[in-house]
Amino acid sequence: MKYLVRALKYFVYLFIILALLIAVLVLTKVVDGNLSTMFVNGTDSLWQIALVMAVFALIYPRFGYSTLPLHMGGSTEEIAPVVKKAMDARGYVPSKEDADGNMVFIKRSPLDRAVKMWEDAITFTRTATGYDMEGHNRELLRCRNAITDLSR
Repeated sequence: MKYLVRALKYFVYLFIILALLIAVLVLTKVVDGNLSTMFVNGTDSLWQIALVMAVFALIYPRFGYSTLPLHMGGSTEEIAPVVKKAMDARGYVPSKEDADGNMVFIKRSPLDRAVKMWEDAITFTRTATGYDMEGHNRELLRCRNAITDLSR
C-alpha cells in the first residue's frame, strides 16, 4: 500500500511540475497558449504525457526507496543514543519509538517535509547486528554515514 501511495504522490508531483513549466512557457510567450498547437498531436498528447508520467511514477518508488543494514555492536541502550544524536545532527526528530528499540525519525523542518512530499521518514528496525534502516536511498546513505562516523 505504501508503494501505491508513493507512486500516486509522485504522479501528482510530476503533474504539478509539468503544469508549472507549461504555465511559465505560456506566460513568457515562448509557446502559444492553445493546447492543440502547443503539442505535436494536439490535445491527444495530454493522455500520452499522463501515461509517461504514470510509468515514471510507478517505477520511481521501486528504485528510490530501500532498506540498508546498519551494523553496530552493543545493546540498544548503548547504540540508540548514538543513532539519535546523528539523526538530530542531520535535521531529524524522533517520531515513534517502541520498547524493542525500533525508531522512526522525520525531518524537523515542515518545509523539508513538504518538499519530500511527507515521505521523509527513516525507520530503524532493531536486528541482532544493529538496525535495518528503511527510507529514501540518498537519505539512508547520508544518515548511515553520519551514524558510523559518530560511532567511531
